[in-house]
Amino acid sequence: MNRVKNKVAIVTGGAVGLGRAQAQLLAKEGASVIVTDIKQTEGHQCVKEIEEAGGIATFLLHDVTNEARWHFVVDHALQQFGHLDVLVNNAGVLLSEPLVSTSLEAWKQLMSINLDGVFLGMKTAIPEMLDAQQGGSIINISSIAGIVGIPNLAAYNSSKGGVRLMTKVAAMEHALDGIRINSIHPGYIWTDMVHELLSKEGGDIEQAKQALGASIPMGRIGQPDEIAYGVLYLASDESGFMTGSELVIDGGSTAQ
Repeated sequence: MNRVKNKVAIVTGGAVGLGRAQAQLLAKEGASVIVTDIKQTEGHQCVKEIEEAGGIATFLLHDVTNEARWHFVVDHALQQFGHLDVLVNNAGVLLSEPLVSTSLEAWKQLMSINLDGVFLGMKTAIPEMLDAQQGGSIINISSIAGIVGIPNLAAYNSSKGGVRLMTKVAAMEHALDGIRINSIHPGYIWTDMVHELLSKEGGDIEQAKQALGASIPMGRIGQPDEIAYGVLYLASDESGFMTGSELVIDGGSTAQ
């Protein structure tokens, strides 16, 4: 308990899936959490659950592609809590299409969320962390798709690969400033995104889920909390000598 006590964290895409698990665990471990998302109902429900469990959280409507809204979110964190210690750039979307079937419009839309959103988050949060002279931790949620190629995920792969390398550049630029910047690379985790991916392939979802799990060396699909604990580690002072690193949590998928 209290592994991030007195820290203030922003979690984008925090209303559902991985982000929800991250926000709830950070709050459980003592952080004050700003949950942001475009999904208002789910976001308010996430905050309600955190508060009912004794945690501190607030929800903000947030389109991560909007630079002005990023300034609003960061300013809100500073005004309400006095400082910003942790930013989790978690918001993201999936597009499952062969490269030649992917429209430029769909490509740009995905990039604006998955890649531009991370860029804007760091661009907005880092100056405030520098001004406060207390450092901070930025955690960018990439994917194993940012490390290895996956057929029919050209746009997603490209965006997550971009997040991976942008993380390293930012980490080097601010290594002496006390701002640690790392990426997390989840494998297949049972969320609405993976459910959607399997649904698009047609057939029985449960059978598809079992087949996918069997293809992973550990023999199963991961759970959101297993990624959240990685976020917690990188958000805490326990990871004080880590920056520019890739934390791969994938059941062994990329070891094959």
